[in-house]
Amino acid sequence: MGVWHCDIAPHPQDELKRSWARAVADAASARVTGEKAALRRRLLAARARLSPDERAAAGRALRDTILELPQVQMAGTIAAYYSLASEPDSHGLVYALWKRGSYVLLPLLRPDADLDWASYEGPDSLRPGPRGLAEPGEPPRGPDAIARADLVVVPALAVDRGGVRLGRGGGSYDRALAWVGLQVPTIALVYDGELLDKVPADSHDQRVRLVARPSAGITSLPAT
Repeated sequence: MGVWHCDIAPHPQDELKRSWARAVADAASARVTGEKAALRRRLLAARARLSPDERAAAGRALRDTILELPQVQMAGTIAAYYSLASEPDSHGLVYALWKRGSYVLLPLLRPDADLDWASYEGPDSLRPGPRGLAEPGEPPRGPDAIARADLVVVPALAVDRGGVRLGRGGGSYDRALAWVGLQVPTIALVYDGELLDKVPADSHDQRVRLVARPSAGITSLPAT
């Protein structure tokens, strides 16, 4: 005896609802993307007005603040980054962490824009990387190496009081931070005026748990 199949075609009204929901979601995503782009332009313009001395002074203050954190002093492995352009200088922080005996991981930018990680072995271990980055010349440890860090220091253009981080727009750090456990401190380094009340966010945006500013020091955030 044959099996009787009954294929029920989707109701036109259901398909219309789904199409409407997709259109609304696409419009919301486009709005957030536009808001992020406008905010990035404003923040980058403000950073461009800072002098090299101001950026260096901000870097020294952030270095000293980070080094005093108990979480940093207890961390065996720290994932960090080597600043470039108008970012708050992190070179002194990376060097100080390494000199104190921490195992420091720095990112390697892969062709697919994801981040790999390799160990920092002092300034002479760095080599030129893509997009003006300085990258460690040690063997790559894999994109999941960040998951083994006891503490993670990340760049940001701004962070809001809910922990939402605004990056450069490539999504590299959002994908990297997805590897990090919920109990691992994640610290964004920003200038004094870059902790905002609200940063536009998408569902894929990863939050940070701490923000460090040169004058205000460390602020804990309700990141989830």
